[in-house]
Amino acid sequence: MVPLLARVRQSYERITLPLGRVCMRLGLTADMLTYLSLALSLVASYLIAQSYFWWGIGGILLVGLADVLDGATARAAHTASVYGTVLDHVTDRYAEFFILTGVMLAGVVHSIWVVFALFGMVMASYVRARAEATGQISSCNVGFAGRQEKLALLIAGLFLQPLLPQMAILEWAVILVGVASHLTAMQRLLYTRRLLRKLGSTEHA
Repeated sequence: MVPLLARVRQSYERITLPLGRVCMRLGLTADMLTYLSLALSLVASYLIAQSYFWWGIGGILLVGLADVLDGATARAAHTASVYGTVLDHVTDRYAEFFILTGVMLAGVVHSIWVVFALFGMVMASYVRARAEATGQISSCNVGFAGRQEKLALLIAGLFLQPLLPQMAILEWAVILVGVASHLTAMQRLLYTRRLLRKLGSTEHA
C-alpha cells in the first residue's frame, strides 16, 4: 500500500516544475532550498514551543513549500543527484526532530508520546533506507502513512489544540503519528521480506 500523497507524485512533479524554473531564474539552487527548509523547521519549532500553534502551522507549511521547491528546482535545473537526495532525507529527519521537540517543550504533550512518535518516524525512514540500500528494491515507499500524512496529522492537532484545550487533541495527534509510523515501519519490513524472498526464488528458478 503506497501512502496516499505519494500516489499523486507524478502529477505533483509536473505541476511544480514551473516553480522550479522560477527558483532557478532567481539564482536559487536545490541545496539552498533544502537548507532553507531546515532553518524554517527551527523557526516552526520555536513558535510551537512558545505555544503559538497557529503560527507554528504557518512555519510547517513553509517548511513543506521549501521542500517542494528544492525538488522542483533540482528537476528544472537537471541537478538532481544521489547526494542531493541523501541531504534532503537527512534534513527531513532533522526537521521532524525539531518540530516534535517544539511540541514537547510547549508542555501540552507528555514527553513519552513525543519520543514514541519520533522513534516511529525514524524507524519508518530507516527501514525504507536499508531496504533500498540492498540494491534489489528500487522503492520501499509503502505503508500506512508517509511523511506528508504524518505532518498533516500534526497540523490538525496544532490547529485544534487552542480551540479545544481540554480534549488534549495535540497529544492524541502525536500518538496517532507514532502509531502510524510504527505500523508503516512494520509494513515496510514485511514488504521487504516478501520482495526479497520473491527475488531469491526467481534467481534460483
